[in-house]
Amino acid sequence: MRAPMAVLTRDVILAEIEAGRVRIDPFSPDQVGVASVDLTLGDEIRVIEPSGAAIEIREQTDYRDHTRVAPLRDPYLLLPGVTIHGITRERITLPSDLCGFLEGRSRYARLGLMIHVTSAFVQPGVQNRQVLEMSNVSSQPLLIHPGTRLCQLVLMRTEGHATYAGRFADQDEI
Repeated sequence: MRAPMAVLTRDVILAEIEAGRVRIDPFSPDQVGVASVDLTLGDEIRVIEPSGAAIEIREQTDYRDHTRVAPLRDPYLLLPGVTIHGITRERITLPSDLCGFLEGRSRYARLGLMIHVTSAFVQPGVQNRQVLEMSNVSSQPLLIHPGTRLCQLVLMRTEGHATYAGRFADQDEI
């Protein structure tokens, strides 16, 4: 009988980190909650360049052709209906039998901040920083501050082993 996929709890997450199977850099034990690890927003964002022209959504479309990277030294005013990319300060390394999901923190979701639009999955075997697709779905502007614990990583055991080797495998920038 196969073991079902299961969410890791605090004690298991800390044991995986202590054993070196999960690496989070930088890391502080107070980031670990009951069944997740809080992650912080780094010091840069990527914003869509307004052009007035429609962006083609096709297989060959590259988001970098329609966006620019900006430093996040000061809070960023995220207007209603706008989406930007952020990136975690933490670099995440997972073994081939663990995967995860990025989830927004409810304290910010209740104010209208979505942390990921569609790409919440963290692949097994990754060694990268996580991009956050942040959208303001409220009617009020939101001030986004670098260094804020905006999201949490929920870790799960996989059935079998796999290592992600796709386009964003070594992602360290937005």
